[in-house]
Amino acid sequence: MDHFLKKFFPEVFKKMKEDKTTSNYCKFDSQLLTFFTSSLYIAALVASFFASQVTRAFGRKSSILLGGAAFIIGSAIGGAAYNVVMLIFGRIFLGVGIGFANQSVPLYLAEMAPPKKRGAFTSGFNFCVGIGILIANLINYGAAKIRGGWGWRISLAMAAAPASILTLGALFLPDTPNSIIQHGKNYEKAKRVLQQIRGVDDVQIELDDLIQASDIAKATKHPFKDIRRRRYRPQLVMSMAIPFFQQLTGINTITFYAPVLFRTIGRGESASLLSAIVVGVVGSSAVILTSLIVDKVGRKVLFFVGGAVMLFCQLTIGGIMAVKLGDHGQLSTTYAYLVLILVCMYVAGFGLSWGPLGWLIPSEIFPLEIRSAAQGIRVAVDFVFIFLGAQTFLAMLCHLKAGIFFFFGGWVTVMTAFVYLLLPETKNVPIERMEKIWREHWFWKRFVLNDEDYNGNKAETT
Repeated sequence: MDHFLKKFFPEVFKKMKEDKTTSNYCKFDSQLLTFFTSSLYIAALVASFFASQVTRAFGRKSSILLGGAAFIIGSAIGGAAYNVVMLIFGRIFLGVGIGFANQSVPLYLAEMAPPKKRGAFTSGFNFCVGIGILIANLINYGAAKIRGGWGWRISLAMAAAPASILTLGALFLPDTPNSIIQHGKNYEKAKRVLQQIRGVDDVQIELDDLIQASDIAKATKHPFKDIRRRRYRPQLVMSMAIPFFQQLTGINTITFYAPVLFRTIGRGESASLLSAIVVGVVGSSAVILTSLIVDKVGRKVLFFVGGAVMLFCQLTIGGIMAVKLGDHGQLSTTYAYLVLILVCMYVAGFGLSWGPLGWLIPSEIFPLEIRSAAQGIRVAVDFVFIFLGAQTFLAMLCHLKAGIFFFFGGWVTVMTAFVYLLLPETKNVPIERMEKIWREHWFWKRFVLNDEDYNGNKAETT
């Protein structure tokens, strides 16, 4: 928003409005503006490690409550900000909220969902994130039109509304059966929760699996140390590789800076915000489709289809901007709409694959004894690369220009090959019996089957 830029980032506003010599790709290259965006992810990174300990010690519900409270505080400070320091301080609290929520909510959903519908339930997490982004863009679009230039305060303060729903709603949620057993061995309470969420009385087989997993988990005193052991090598690799690749699709840079991107190619403030809304609608629709089909067609098929769509769109957008935009030009209306269509296709490809599956796969493959630690690593790696992406995107856009789309396209090729070779299919596999997929995988079985300690523990437990 012009008023927001003028108040907090006047140098960027001046370059955008008055500087005719700066390249189209470099007008938003400001370290202060970048730090405003990325400060949230520094805080989220630090908070995710504390969240892992809280989730393991006190349950998933406690982390959700703490995350919601941090969101409320951050939105209040942001909405009342009168200088950049206060603005960034509010962003830090929002980051703490994200660190706790992203660590606990996917685990909560995966542990509560029935195995045959786990993909749909966990994809719902990503769908609701997409809906949140869409609503935020709609609020931005309306707030930008408020006379007096204070609409940005509404944009920042309105985060308190979903934060309040999250915090108050969590008070009424039961903790997961896994968490109940892990913290108190209250098998009857866990059984009642299982019967309630499954809708049947006979849940003894699933309860026995949870009790067995909890016994193994209780023997694990130092999960962050134990996850480095050979038997957990597949989970450790996936906890780092999946968020690493998810960020190198380029999605967050496009999501964060969609309005900036469309202003770069010559669209105005309102048109840029409206374009971001269209992108949000398409992304949310794609995630709905994924939630409906992921447990039928499997995870890997969606990874391949989404990867192919993203690669095509990135290469095509890069080509159009390299040939038609240049440093000081402006895309014609026809090409601007074509870029918008391609961005929408790209977001749809992400919504079919790395968007929801990047959260689904880690939430379902970790055994209970290392689940909180592994999810903490997954969230931490995610935020490291979101931070690096947010911190470097505007500089990369300035220096690589249209080549930035070829950069991300190359990574999409690499990650699709990684999925084909190293990620086994997890469709319909019960979460407490997920070890089977690693023992049968052509590559990972050499780590799992050759771990004497692992085999000894399994035999002893059996």
